[in-house]
Amino acid sequence: MRRSMLLLATTLTPLMMAGFASANDAAADDEIIVTGQYLYTDQVNALRSPTPIIDVPQSLSIVTADEIAVRGFTSIGQIIDYTPGVNTSQGEGHRDAVVFRGVRSTADFFIDGVRDDVQYYRPLYNLEQVEILRGPNALLFGRGGTGGLINRVTKKGEFGEQFTGYQASVDTFGAFDFQLDHNTSNTADTAAFRINAMYESLNNHRDFYDGERFGINPTARFALSENSTLDLSYEYANHERFIDRGIPTDDEGTGRPVKALQDIVFGDPENNLTTLEAHVFRANLTQTFSENLKGIFSLSYSDYDKLYENFYASDYILAANNVQLDGYVDTTQRQNFNLSGNLVGEFTTGSIEHTVVAGLEFIDTVNNNDRFNPVFSSTGNDRERFLATRPLNFRNFSGVNFDGVPVTVGFTAVNDDTEADIQVFSAYIQDEISLSENFDVVLGARFDSFDFEVDDIKNGVTRSRSDDEISPRVGLIFKPQENVSFYGSFSRSFLPRSGEQFASLSGSTEALSPDVFENLEAGVKWDIQPGVSFTAAVFQNDQTVAARNDVDPEEFEIRGLEVQGFEVQLQGQVTDVLFVTAGYSYLDGETDNGLEAPRELPEHMASIWAGYQVTDQFGLGLGMTYQDESFITDRDFAKVGAHPTLPSYTRFDAAAFYDVTDDLRLQVNIENLTDTLYFPNSHSTHQVTVGRPLNARFTVSGRF
Repeated sequence: MRRSMLLLATTLTPLMMAGFASANDAAADDEIIVTGQYLYTDQVNALRSPTPIIDVPQSLSIVTADEIAVRGFTSIGQIIDYTPGVNTSQGEGHRDAVVFRGVRSTADFFIDGVRDDVQYYRPLYNLEQVEILRGPNALLFGRGGTGGLINRVTKKGEFGEQFTGYQASVDTFGAFDFQLDHNTSNTADTAAFRINAMYESLNNHRDFYDGERFGINPTARFALSENSTLDLSYEYANHERFIDRGIPTDDEGTGRPVKALQDIVFGDPENNLTTLEAHVFRANLTQTFSENLKGIFSLSYSDYDKLYENFYASDYILAANNVQLDGYVDTTQRQNFNLSGNLVGEFTTGSIEHTVVAGLEFIDTVNNNDRFNPVFSSTGNDRERFLATRPLNFRNFSGVNFDGVPVTVGFTAVNDDTEADIQVFSAYIQDEISLSENFDVVLGARFDSFDFEVDDIKNGVTRSRSDDEISPRVGLIFKPQENVSFYGSFSRSFLPRSGEQFASLSGSTEALSPDVFENLEAGVKWDIQPGVSFTAAVFQNDQTVAARNDVDPEEFEIRGLEVQGFEVQLQGQVTDVLFVTAGYSYLDGETDNGLEAPRELPEHMASIWAGYQVTDQFGLGLGMTYQDESFITDRDFAKVGAHPTLPSYTRFDAAAFYDVTDDLRLQVNIENLTDTLYFPNSHSTHQVTVGRPLNARFTVSGRF
């Protein structure tokens, strides 16, 4: 057959070999990594099946473990900074939050293709690569994926390899971390065991900020036969960190962050914190039935226990330098069970070739959540005003308010208390139809049955809802020559009324239809030369939301959001010593009635990174990321005056490394070379993140 790869409606923005590789990278295994045109060939990842990079019709970017190490990335947010079409949201200081083409999400995260939607900051210590998809993608992932998603591919045991890799880092804030990667294999190459572990002590430029993270991930891989491979994994995570919700904006003036307050932390130094303890079990069986049929079967169980409590600025009066504090304490206990399987088969009908993927998935989730609001002794409610000084006159649940009156506070007002049960059954099928050497068609659909029941303990009410949704997907690809392809695609996703975190199902939303997200995209991919590729895409995302009519609550109305834009990306090994990755995106959005502009939608975003190998041992890297200004909240065009806004910014980063030996590397990564004051994201009007000033991270890594 001309291709034995499944053509999915996702464009892999090609990531070629990084300009220089980390000294402690695992040796390449041909069963796992194929450089150039293909992704992982024997692992579950976001695409379910190996896929030719140049032949698929939607946008996706890949960041490998090599590049994570070289660039000094320590978070999902740092990766997003250099990804076109995607930007970060604050996440209230306790979770990853990503804006995919104008759609904010805290739940569209996956690990080895399995949903990982609990809210926390995800570590990178045990990853082979991070995959960032843009555009709705329900066919493979079901509900969610409304603007895109992020999938983390974890490291697995490697047959025939014995190695130990390590990495230790310290930065100029005083934070430090250590990572370990150990692999061993039996002499028959039928069993491999790998353990990844990390410890991180947190610190940054903000007062009171601290915390620590610990993670350990032992895995085992067994060759049960020539045609069967079993992967087993257990991960334990224990995280604690200070919650910093940022600084206020000036509603009475420009609507921008108040720079004079950049050093003040608006919270309780003793009680702004989040903790997470997680246990995650995963099993994956890959079975080859014949040369034309392969199956992948996965089982996972995860148990999360999460707490976050915080105070934050909810209002600010510039003339009086008066800040209002609000807050809450929230706990989440969640257990997820996921069982899935899919078959990939190839056959022909006459002269037409087919590659079909068909799968089933069952998800059972139990989610308990409660939230308590504070009650201030001076006001009898959840808000109180303080003088905006450094530090605030507020610590350990007590202080002196703006009027000089002593106050105390406790989290004694129940906001909500819910217990939710969610069951999802899904079936999907997709066919790549190779009509000729130059033309392919992709047709597919997914059926989801989503049952949600929530026990509202506070109000003594039990509510339930069931949704049956079909999500179609269509892609067209034309290749005038082997190194050029043109494509078009359509896809759809949905989000049930329970919300992305199953938080609630109120009387006003119980009868409403799910939100619907649709994506139209067209693009081109061009392999300019071996190892250098260019991609471009133009797209339109539409969001449709059913809501109660403000005039007649018994009637429904349909509201929507439309985002249009385009992306370009150039990546590759330009010469033997120069690697370049560069991206640009343009985004423009408005409500379907044209009356509002969406929040967190920078019109222009651009980034570039260049890695240069000066000598065989010494290398340099230089990067730039730019983000245009964006609105912190949806802007109503009918209202005049200043609107809460994040200013545009440009940040420069750099790296240098020296390989002392083949197995020992010294490295420094510098962030914000020009020491620019910038505000990368926010959560709401008076919670704006203060970007990190000039800082450096020093790393020693190696392998033995």
